Amino acid sequence: MMKKSVKIGVIGAGAWGTALAQTLSEGQDELLLWAREPEVVDQVNGQRKNMNFLADYPLRENIRATQDLGTMAQREILLLVTPAQHLRHMLHSLPVTDAAIILCCKGIEADTQMLMSEVAAAICPNNPLAVLSGPTFAHEVAQALPTALTLACESSALWDRLKPVIAKPTFRPYFSDDVVGAEIGGAVKNVLAIGCGVVDGAGLGQNARASLIGRGFAEMLRYGAARGAKAETLSGLCGLGDLVLTCSSTNSRNFSLGKGLGEGLSLRELMADRATVAEGATTAPVLQKDARERGVEMPIVDAVCAMLSGQADAKSVIAQLMTRPLVSERR
Repeated sequence: MMKKSVKIGVIGAGAWGTALAQTLSEGQDELLLWAREPEVVDQVNGQRKNMNFLADYPLRENIRATQDLGTMAQREILLLVTPAQHLRHMLHSLPVTDAAIILCCKGIEADTQMLMSEVAAAICPNNPLAVLSGPTFAHEVAQALPTALTLACESSALWDRLKPVIAKPTFRPYFSDDVVGAEIGGAVKNVLAIGCGVVDGAGLGQNARASLIGRGFAEMLRYGAARGAKAETLSGLCGLGDLVLTCSSTNSRNFSLGKGLGEGLSLRELMADRATVAEGATTAPVLQKDARERGVEMPIVDAVCAMLSGQADAKSVIAQLMTRPLVSERR
């Protein structure tokens, strides 16, 4: 007897959403990909390509693109891959559904300082929620290169339901019951990646970048503890693993943005020609505000915010960090 194919939908046809669709469509009768842009729908259905966001990778024949959210609501599992600041609007626009929702966007909502899971729980309180996060460059996932990441679920029963759908020969999820920790790792690392890009763009050396990663991770742990995250979650794939990846390569949109800042360009200049979103630029001031309200010291996040706002350049910010009071490394 043939195993029944699960009805999967991916909402958001950027590079990451398209790569997820390509991966998760393996072994499925059909995967439905929602795109905002009508030309992307036409490209996927007609050319088996997403020329706007992931042009180099032919897509499987069983991926079908649509702009109809009503059809998406009929799926059994929905992956939300919209920009973080658009998640609330998307969930309000989605017709009522009983699908399990997997959040694949990384950030903190600007107006409310809510995590994505908190936004989703407020709007869709009856839907099972999970978070998929980890060190994942979209183009490598699309090529079926080996990838491991965290699938944080609100229950082990949901993990048991989702894992056979998410796990593929080159795409390996690990279970966590710490949804908050998985989200904080993804949000904070984007801000720190901007800082590492600045270090690279300003030519400050590999020592400085490694130091920033190490001290930035300490900030992530402090902030995570303040919001109820587990240290072991942040020490795993969705925290430290993702931090190392995005702080080390211009394939990271956030690192690339920071590199431009370090080279002397303004945020406005760098964002002008971008078709994709560097989530860290929006997350940084929200994270800074929330950390201060919670009494959490995050000097690297403060430094990134100063550079994003044009209040300081890279070398002056690094100088300030290097001359802070000498303290125990455990702080």
